[in-house]
Amino acid sequence: MPELPEVETVKNGLEPLICNCRIEQVICRIDRLRLPLDPHLSQRLRGRLIKSISRRAKYLLIHLDQGTLLIHLGMSGVLRFVATQEQPQKHDHVDILFNNNSCLRFNDPRRFGLLLYLETDPFEHRLLKNLGPEPLAKNLATNYLFQASRKRRLAIKSFIMDQKILVGVGNIYASEALFAAGIDPRRPAQSLTSKECCQLLHAIQTILAKAIAAGGTTLKDFRQSDGKPGYFKQELQVYGRTDRKCHKCNAVIQQFLLGQRTTYFCPGCQR
Repeated sequence: MPELPEVETVKNGLEPLICNCRIEQVICRIDRLRLPLDPHLSQRLRGRLIKSISRRAKYLLIHLDQGTLLIHLGMSGVLRFVATQEQPQKHDHVDILFNNNSCLRFNDPRRFGLLLYLETDPFEHRLLKNLGPEPLAKNLATNYLFQASRKRRLAIKSFIMDQKILVGVGNIYASEALFAAGIDPRRPAQSLTSKECCQLLHAIQTILAKAIAAGGTTLKDFRQSDGKPGYFKQELQVYGRTDRKCHKCNAVIQQFLLGQRTTYFCPGCQR
């Protein structure tokens, strides 16, 4: 599934392409993704001007002169900016056509993504309302994880992946951040000291920022809005490196299931 850096990369790629474009038509080739598609979507969006695009957690928000498009890429969704005359391919489910002969095309083989048109405050929608803070928010306190983790016995990896605690930290970056902070992913969240929590939050922020700068992580389906892959995979220290030697201590990277997610860690570096 595309994680925060991948979604941020898509946002950054689309921003100069779709802002100030006016929607002429919407073509839906299926009636639902994860949730049903509005059968009157083309009528509702015709003539709307795209003012800006932002991200909340792993959701994209396309802000119009009236209303907002809320998009989630699901496990395999891709948004591509193409010429209107480019023929749709298999799994090209939704086209948003603009007045400059261009098109924003949503391809989603597994159909776990979503596209909703909201006329009210999107941040009050049930999908966004109860989300935790953004890990890269400038006003996020350095001791936030320590305060939030008190009396929490949940494994620290599952804790930082809880979207009500901290948004956008998926399996890849949780494994990488815990390695960078030297913390065993199985430890109860409440067992971490204040110093360890500060180190972990710093590791999360640093790794996410580097991944965004590198264009995300190329794993299976992910592509940027221009169709190119991300490149942060080249810098992964533990994720996907089972039975290979740790770059730091030469211990063998191990994997196991934690919260039904494959987890990678170094027994030499992480305590």
